[in-house]
Formats: sequence, C-alpha cells, structure tokens
Amino acid sequence: MNSIAALILPLLVGASALAAAPLKNDDCLSCHEEQAARFKASVHSVVGCKDCHASVNAFPHVEGAARVKCDGCHTDSAKALTGSVHASASGQTCTTCHGSAHDILPASNPKSAIYPSNLPRTCGVCHGDAKLAKKHGISEVYSLYMDSIHGFALTKDGLLVAASCSSCHGSHGILSSKDPKSRTNQANIPATCGTCHAGPKEAYFAGVHGKSLEAGNPGAPVCTDCHTAHQIANVRTAEWQTKTTATCGGCHSEQYKTYGDTFHAQVSALGYVETAHCWDCHGFHDILPPSNPKSMVARANLPTTCGKCHSGASLSFVSYQPHADSHNAETYPALHYSAVFMNLLLASVLGFFALHVILWFVRSRFDGRNSPAPNGRGQE
Repeated sequence: MNSIAALILPLLVGASALAAAPLKNDDCLSCHEEQAARFKASVHSVVGCKDCHASVNAFPHVEGAARVKCDGCHTDSAKALTGSVHASASGQTCTTCHGSAHDILPASNPKSAIYPSNLPRTCGVCHGDAKLAKKHGISEVYSLYMDSIHGFALTKDGLLVAASCSSCHGSHGILSSKDPKSRTNQANIPATCGTCHAGPKEAYFAGVHGKSLEAGNPGAPVCTDCHTAHQIANVRTAEWQTKTTATCGGCHSEQYKTYGDTFHAQVSALGYVETAHCWDCHGFHDILPPSNPKSMVARANLPTTCGKCHSGASLSFVSYQPHADSHNAETYPALHYSAVFMNLLLASVLGFFALHVILWFVRSRFDGRNSPAPNGRGQE
C-alpha cells in the first residue's frame, strides 16, 4: 500500500505544479495538434493562447470554456463593427469574414480571405446568396460586381488596385447608404469614387452636377446614377453608350425626346458608337451651362465642338438647334409650321398615290370583265 502511495504522490505533485504554472502555447498545442501548423502560420502566432482564451486557467481545462471576444485587442475594429449594418446580422462574427481565429493570415498574404482578389468571394458568401439577400432585404450584388469592369480588372486581370468591396463600403464600419456618414450615401459617393478617380472627381465638382450637389440638392446626379453601383461597364462599348443616353433622359426628359428625333439618335439606336451622344456635345463630368464661356456648347465654342465630327463647321453650320421641338409652335414657329407643311405634303402625296392605285385597280378589273374572250365573246 505504501509502495502505491509512493508512486501516485509524485504524479499528483507534478500535476499540481503543472496546473499552477502559467500555461504556454506548447501546453495547449500538445492536445490541439490539428491546429498547431495553421496557428504557427497565422497572424496570431505571436499571441499566447491564454491571451485569447482567458478563462482557461488549468491544464487540462474543463469543457465549455467561455467564447473568445476579439475586442480585447481589436478595440477600434470591434467598436466600428458594433455600429455597422453587420452588427445585427444573424451569426455575424469576426471569423465570418476573416476565417478561423487560428488560421487568420495577414491581408498581404494571397491566401488570406481579405486579400484584395479574394475579398469579393469572401463578401459573396453572403452577398451572393439570393435567399440570404431576400431575408435581409438586400440585393444579390456579387454576380453583378464580378461581371463589372472592376470585377474583371481585379479577379481576371490581377490588378490589385482595382476597386473591391471595401474600397467603396469600408471594412468594419460599413453603414447603410441611408446614413449620412456612409461612404455610399448619395452625398458622399463622389468623394468615395474620387479616392481612385481623382481627375473625374475634380471635373465633376467643377460642373453643374457637382455644384448642385454641393448646394444641397439631394436629387443631383452622382457617379452611380450614370455608371451604376456594382455593374459598372466599359464606357466605350456600344451597349453602355446607347443605354446611357436614356439615363441622361431620366432627368432631361424634354431634351432626350427632341434628341430622339435627330439623325444622331437614330444612328445611335442602330448600335453605331461613332455618332454624337449627350456627352460628346456637353462633356463628361465637367458639364457647364451654355452661359459659361468654357462650356462646350457655348456659342463661341460650338464650331470646335461640332468640328470634332464635322470638320470645317462654320458659325452658319452650328446655328442648327439639336433640341428644337417641332411640336412647340410658340418657341419654334418656323420649325413647327415647316413640320406641319411637310407632314401635310407627305400625307397628300401618299393619299394621291393611294387613290391612284385604287382607281387603277378598279379600272383593271372593269377592263378585264369587258375584254373579248378567246372565242370572240365577252366574258360572262
């Protein structure tokens, strides 16, 4: 009996001493071997297991240890996340985006879930799920982004500087677009896009649209009104150009209607890119009123503007009014009555020939009935 006690006592003393000593990573990894290799390659390898698993004080420890809270170290990120749209998302935790805490790699690592070219796929786990999107009342935008010029540049061409989800929405403090502080709020979109597109941003705020936005007009068009948000296409394609003239017409309905009556619009509708669209005459981002001497449609600049396509355009040539309304007799009387005359002339000519054809048909039938038959008799 004494011999058994002599054997057990040292073991108990050793276990007691081990339990009292501070736990080391190797102590934890001796049991959690499956996580050892991944943990040593992660950003948390410099952190002790005990730093995160603070409730574990003994080796071996009891089951059901308290859940780890990341805000102990990542205070700012956790605070931003608390006030974000993801704070109320069911099951949304840090590991949903970053992966298991034992596997997290630095953002500069191509295998990281938040590496630029991997980030769309990470966000797409939720934002590419139609059922989840419907449940939370949001759009399924992953497929739209992947088909966009930004998505192609990032994931197909490997341009890591191309805009990804966090470039526009931010990372932890993502807010609803209705929030005035959101990067995707209507008033903040030019600044957000201008982070990469500095030139267009400067031109935009020099134009009528940007000045209208700065004046507090909530209906002033911004980048996403013309280029859309996620499905941004190459502006040089015929599809984009024919579609975007209608986009301009969403606000400028009268001008769009009169543009539709022109040769330019009719040729454009056939898919030809090499014809005048709204921006060819008014400019792209720095659209200025005709009263501004720098405007492309200022009277003195029209020969140059029209001359881009019509070489040698004179002042007489540019007196043409592309948005004249033939239905407006008060503003454009000469055009209106000329159009009425031409329509009456056209109707008269067509009516005359229609009557001529009808009378010719009647006569041919009459002559056919009274022409002699081959046997010399008239037709019955």
